[in-house]
Amino acid sequence: MEVAGESRAALHSELRALAERSAERSTRSAMWTRRVVYGGAAVYALLFIAVALVHVAAFRAGRADLGSMVQAVWSTAHGNFLEATNAAGRQTTRLGGHVDPFLALLVPLWWAWSSPLMLLVVQAVAVSTGALPVYWLARKHLRSERAAAHFAFAYLLFPATQFNALTITSGFHAVSLAVPLILFAIWFLDEDRLLLFAVFALLAASTKEEIPLAIGCLGIWYAVRKGKHLVGLTAFALGAGITLVNFLVIIPHFSPSGISPFAGRYTEVGTTPSGIVHKAFTDPAALLHAVATGHKLLYVVLLLAPFIGLWLFEPLLLLGALPDLAINLLSSKSDQTVIAYHWTAGIVPFIVAASIFGAARLKRNADRVSLYALIGAASLAVVSPVYLGLARGDVGAALPSNPLRAAKAHALDLIPAGVPVSASNELGTYVSARRYVYIFPVTRRAEWAIVDRNDGSYSDASGYRRAVRRFMSAPGWSIVYSARGIEVLRKTGPT
Repeated sequence: MEVAGESRAALHSELRALAERSAERSTRSAMWTRRVVYGGAAVYALLFIAVALVHVAAFRAGRADLGSMVQAVWSTAHGNFLEATNAAGRQTTRLGGHVDPFLALLVPLWWAWSSPLMLLVVQAVAVSTGALPVYWLARKHLRSERAAAHFAFAYLLFPATQFNALTITSGFHAVSLAVPLILFAIWFLDEDRLLLFAVFALLAASTKEEIPLAIGCLGIWYAVRKGKHLVGLTAFALGAGITLVNFLVIIPHFSPSGISPFAGRYTEVGTTPSGIVHKAFTDPAALLHAVATGHKLLYVVLLLAPFIGLWLFEPLLLLGALPDLAINLLSSKSDQTVIAYHWTAGIVPFIVAASIFGAARLKRNADRVSLYALIGAASLAVVSPVYLGLARGDVGAALPSNPLRAAKAHALDLIPAGVPVSASNELGTYVSARRYVYIFPVTRRAEWAIVDRNDGSYSDASGYRRAVRRFMSAPGWSIVYSARGIEVLRKTGPT
């Protein structure tokens, strides 16, 4: 009997040792997976910071939108809240076009680092941190470190995520910061940590006028999935209410015309929010006609296909993507249905989060399903600002030895600080830290002008070239510098 007891004790001891070793291996594996994910997010941020540095050094950071954001932050730092010069040359507040008071939070950073590059660095770092709540959500609901890592890297490689980390056509937009902020809000809401949810939801809501409604849709998901009806419906009511105030009160109040400057993009479907609602009931075919195009179908496919339809299994969470989807699909501006812009910011976090919850509902092999999602995102990863920047020669254009770059740098150095200036689009960002900045050919009260004859960012290229030729011979302006198509002029008399 003693021998049998000793044998059992030895067996139990060996089993405990095996369990401890297994737990240790599991802990070690989890630790390394976390390091890979966190390290991958850091490398991702550094990569996009490097691309942004090249982008700025090549003098290709357009006045719209980066320069406008620079001016709004600079103006706020100097006592004029979110003031900027609009495309028509009028001094307005950004609240007349977009409700993005989040920009005011960047003022302390501007004091520390007064450079357009600061905004791009903040954007790249912020978007990369979105991988963390994605990883946490997937680890919690899929119960697999590997599956969580798959989703984190799928988020980072997703083309729409990349173009929010840096949009090489417009550089920076406050709403791109909503991508990680919404993901953090979803994480804290899922954890029932309502105070932190409210903090991140409020920050996200301050990045653009429709984002409060997107956040509010999380309330519907929370009410149904968690059974917390009072909290969920309150969140939805607040979000919807704030968005209505943004569209119906704030933007019309601050807009010089009394309506949104983007209303012209929606003339076919009713122009204003109330007009669109009326159109939906009286002429729904007009809305269908505006949406049902091959171009817009491709846009939707590029947004939804990479996550292999997993979001279908959590449709309530996907509701948050509908406000921005509707805004983009109903617009007649084709750029809004191209994933290479920031207009996907209110869509990305909901697709990714809904795909994680959808994978959990499938009750299939989590590692395999998440790997398919990673492959789906990775298969389109080449659609990237990194690749596009390389393809158009940003690296060569950014080299100090490049004579065109040297001409632009010298020309910009000639512009005195603070004076009203008119600049061609791609040079406008670099003179935007002042009160009055006009996009050439608008000059208004400009005392100096800096123009790149070969600026390719204008949609009407021939019209732009004609405007440059007329301006170069205009009375009241004298040429201060001219080299390699870069012209600096100073106002010397009546024009």
